[in-house]
Amino acid sequence: MREAQFIKNKIDTWKEIEKLIKSSSDNEITPDQLANYYIDLSDDLAYAKTNYPKSQATQYVNQLLVNLHQKIYKNKQEQSNRFIKFWKYELPIVVFEQRFKLLHSFLFFFTFVLIGAISEANESNFSNLILGDYYVQMTKENIAKGDPMAVYKGENETVMFLGITYNNVMVSFNTFVAGVFLSVGTIYILMRNGIMVGCFQYFFYENGGFTQSLLTIWIHGTLEISAIIIAGGAGLVVGNSILFPGTFKRLDSFRKGVKDGLKIVVGLIPIFVTAGFLEGFVTRHTEMPVWLSLSIIFGSLAFIIWYFIIYPRKIFSKFVKEI
Repeated sequence: MREAQFIKNKIDTWKEIEKLIKSSSDNEITPDQLANYYIDLSDDLAYAKTNYPKSQATQYVNQLLVNLHQKIYKNKQEQSNRFIKFWKYELPIVVFEQRFKLLHSFLFFFTFVLIGAISEANESNFSNLILGDYYVQMTKENIAKGDPMAVYKGENETVMFLGITYNNVMVSFNTFVAGVFLSVGTIYILMRNGIMVGCFQYFFYENGGFTQSLLTIWIHGTLEISAIIIAGGAGLVVGNSILFPGTFKRLDSFRKGVKDGLKIVVGLIPIFVTAGFLEGFVTRHTEMPVWLSLSIIFGSLAFIIWYFIIYPRKIFSKFVKEI
């Protein structure tokens, strides 16, 4: 059978399944009907893989089957611990499905970091524009006194923790929401933060406080910056759902994008809380041993790599094997 005819014969059923998957109600279909849909879709996928292995239709049916399996799994597990299920399965699967958006967010951010560093290297007053005259002057004075990170010691730990955590959560939420503006808003926020980080680090480099800044700032910055990048990925999920709806209607694609992006942003809240705790209570201790500082930094980085790169791939692979 030619591929066009195969699609024509099956498209109505696929659309029904797609509608079922998007439906928030499970009362519209019996378990037997759900099982029949699953069996039919499995047969369609097997046929498509055999005859049209590189076709977009094959990829579409494969993704449809994955989503159907997820709905069945959700129905079976609804009474289980929702909190554990979210962190163990739902969030990692969404992260894997949207992994390229997260990669694009990282590439955008890293590019803007380079722009910030290069700009500061070629224009000595650039840091005043980005960081502010007061901060630049204060930091230069602290460096001259031999305590470049004194800014982290001047405020009450709890007040600092709460204020920073709230600010970081709002930044991540705004980065996500800004994706509504066709991803441009999200990219703009990534640009602002990336340029600031690049300028900030080069400023310390040219003023003799680079090593101290790395060992101190990245105690909390590893989690904080990683989370902002991931929030940027969530914003791109929303923006791209509008720009590139694929086989979905644009509104349906947008709804799915918002749902997936929101899951990612919610998943970042504990990370921002941890980063805020580190910045409020730990970063101020600049006298801590280098090995302890590096342990926190690399431990945080290892967690980000494991939970947002390695674990999602492992869970998704297991999930696909089950179907």
